[in-house]
Amino acid sequence: MALDVSTGEKALELADRLKPCAGMFKVGMELFYSAGGDIVKELKNKGCRVFLDLKLHDIPNTVAGAARAITGLGPDIINVHAAGGPGMMRSAAEAVRDEAERKKIARPLVIAVTVLTSIDQKTFHEMGINGKIEDFVVSWSEMAVECGLDGVVASPAEASMIRKACGDKFVIVTPGVRPAWSGAGDQKRIATPSGAISAGATYIVVGRPITGSADPLGAAGKIIEEIKGCAG
Repeated sequence: MALDVSTGEKALELADRLKPCAGMFKVGMELFYSAGGDIVKELKNKGCRVFLDLKLHDIPNTVAGAARAITGLGPDIINVHAAGGPGMMRSAAEAVRDEAERKKIARPLVIAVTVLTSIDQKTFHEMGINGKIEDFVVSWSEMAVECGLDGVVASPAEASMIRKACGDKFVIVTPGVRPAWSGAGDQKRIATPSGAISAGATYIVVGRPITGSADPLGAAGKIIEEIKGCAG
C-alpha cells in the first residue's frame, strides 16, 4: 500500500490502521523528503515491510552511493530507473549487496522502474521516443535481469509480457492499479487489482483509492476480496 502522505505522523497512523491487510508499505518521495529516513526505520520497528520508492537515476557512482546509504535504513525493496542504463543498474545492485553483507543485514531487492504509468503511447511519442511502450518495457526488463536486478516496476498492461520474457521468479511490481469503483486520476496505463494479479504481477501498488477514502480499512478490504482466487 502506498503511503503517499506528507508527514510521518500521517503515515504511521495509516500504517497502524492498515497493517492487518497490507503486505507492504510504499514510502515514496513525498513522504521520504518530508519525514526523512527515520520513517523507514519506524515502519520496520512496527514489523512492517517497506518498499522505498525513490527511483534513483544518476551516474553509476552517485546511484551506488545513494543505494548504499538507503540499504542501511533496512527497506525490503528499493528501486532505480532502468533508463539510467546497465552500468548504473549493475552499480546499484553491487552496492546494495556489498552494504548488506558489510552490515550483516538482509539484502533489499533491487528493482528497475521502466515506463511510468502516467505515460501513454501518445505521450511516449511526444517525448521523441519511437516504438511501442511495451517493447521498451520488456527490453528494459530483460536488461534488468542481465544486470543482476530482482525485478521491475511496470504497468499491469505489460505484466504478462514481462513474466513470459523474464521467468516466474522475476519480481513485477505494478502501480497504476485502480479498482472499478475508483477514478484513474493521473494514471493512464491501468488495470483493476484482479486484472493486475491475473496478468502476472507479484505485488500491486494501491494508494489514493485507499488513502483518499473515508474508510481506508474498508477500501483495502474490498481490494483484498477482489483479488482472492486470482492466479499469481
